[in-house]
Amino acid sequence: MKLGAFSISLAVKDIKASKAFYETLGFSVFAGDLEKNYLIMKNEESLVGLFQGMFENNILTFNPGWDQSANELENFDDVRDIQKHLKSKDIAFASEIDETSTSGPASFVVLDPDGNAILVDQHR
Repeated sequence: MKLGAFSISLAVKDIKASKAFYETLGFSVFAGDLEKNYLIMKNEESLVGLFQGMFENNILTFNPGWDQSANELENFDDVRDIQKHLKSKDIAFASEIDETSTSGPASFVVLDPDGNAILVDQHR
């Protein structure tokens, strides 16, 4: 199963303070919009999303169809196929995709045994 690019999405209290902190660690702004309270920070192949006021807890994020630089991959597993596979393994979903009548961008969320959210978010 190809899950694509990995990042962690952090629910931050002060996006400007978090931006400054991660810049000290060698990260730079890769994407996002400070005025809309979200930034994607990058240091080599590591990605950290900073999100103020968008969700309560931190989220592990995978992006099928993208590499770590958000370049489109030629070969990838569609998010609906990943969802079908996980369902066949009796994984519980916090949110699902309509597998039969959708195509293109879509996402689902599963929770690991400790309640950590895992977002699989396909943008293409």
